[in-house]
Amino acid sequence: MSIRATRARIIATAVVLAALPALSGTPAAAAHDSGIRLDFLGERELPNAMSFQGTTVGGLSAISYDAKSGAYYVISDDRSQTGAARFYTAHVDLTGGTLNGVELTGTHPWLRPDGTAFPPTSTATSTVAPDPEGIAVDPRDGGLVWTSEGERIVPSDGPALLGDPWIRRATTTGAYTGQLPLPPQLHMNSQEFGPRKNQTLEGVTFTPDGRRIVTAMEDPLYQDGDDPTPEHGALTRITVHDARTGQPSAQYAYPLEPLFAATPAGSTDTNGVSDLVALGHDRFLVLERASIYADNNWKARIYLVDLHGATDVLGRDSLTDPSARPLKPVRKTLVTDLSDVPGLSRVDNVEGITLGPRLPDGRRTVVLVSDDNFAARQVTQFIAFAMRG
Repeated sequence: MSIRATRARIIATAVVLAALPALSGTPAAAAHDSGIRLDFLGERELPNAMSFQGTTVGGLSAISYDAKSGAYYVISDDRSQTGAARFYTAHVDLTGGTLNGVELTGTHPWLRPDGTAFPPTSTATSTVAPDPEGIAVDPRDGGLVWTSEGERIVPSDGPALLGDPWIRRATTTGAYTGQLPLPPQLHMNSQEFGPRKNQTLEGVTFTPDGRRIVTAMEDPLYQDGDDPTPEHGALTRITVHDARTGQPSAQYAYPLEPLFAATPAGSTDTNGVSDLVALGHDRFLVLERASIYADNNWKARIYLVDLHGATDVLGRDSLTDPSARPLKPVRKTLVTDLSDVPGLSRVDNVEGITLGPRLPDGRRTVVLVSDDNFAARQVTQFIAFAMRG
């Protein structure tokens, strides 16, 4: 692409972003008008670099509750560096309407189709380890789906190392049972088209009836515009798959907020979708967090998102192409900003969200987990709420 064409594309994208009210200035989602209230039930932390069944616990990036067994499944984003790419099972004690404790109960490696665990990424052997980020329990049969963000290493003086993101099915012991097809725009590319490195399939959930698998991209594709900045938001994508066939059936534009945490000078950090959980066929709680890793300053918000009435953009190469027909993003309203929760001592890199069991008074519990990035200055944190409305 020529410099003139590139400049024209950047200007056109900026015009499109500025035309969307939820993406610039004060975000439309800033008002607490979702009709949902979250009552804080407590928080618990696991010890830093905790050893469990031969693994180092850390990088917990998503959580999913199995209502039939009462178990929680928690995925680690370890790329087979401290141990094999893996997930954990856990018991979360919410008796008495309080988060009393969290206990890990087991761990399993994710397995490749040949039944072996994943080796680490190696440019020397063109090996790409998964970057596990999302996990969800199938409410019909108790099986698992999980996502990997893939890999994109494009050196200036050698061949690219590319690994597509994926959505895979697995048993509750990590054995491979299948993989879902992706929309063509979500495949990795050595050119600036498709997903950015480490900004792809961050969250996955089943709808309560088990008929739909819904994934969320963390941040925009290259052709969908720049990442959020303090001045403007961005558009990323939520994709719906038919759970029976695995085929993508619809896709929607999700409006990311402008960057809602101050960034150090020269920082490239941004905010994006880190997970989602379905409340119904079209309604979701979406966790959006700012990853300001440079100064350990984290911020996370939970939004109520409704797909109903949004434009289906499945097959659309660019969400910010000014020559394409206008699109309507999904609707979102703020449920809570974790920084404003009374009694919550700190907000770390909160990356996972799930619905837990109902309390005796009928409120549904919501459980969050944080990714400590295997860093001593961060924490593995579980946070619980009871949902009203």
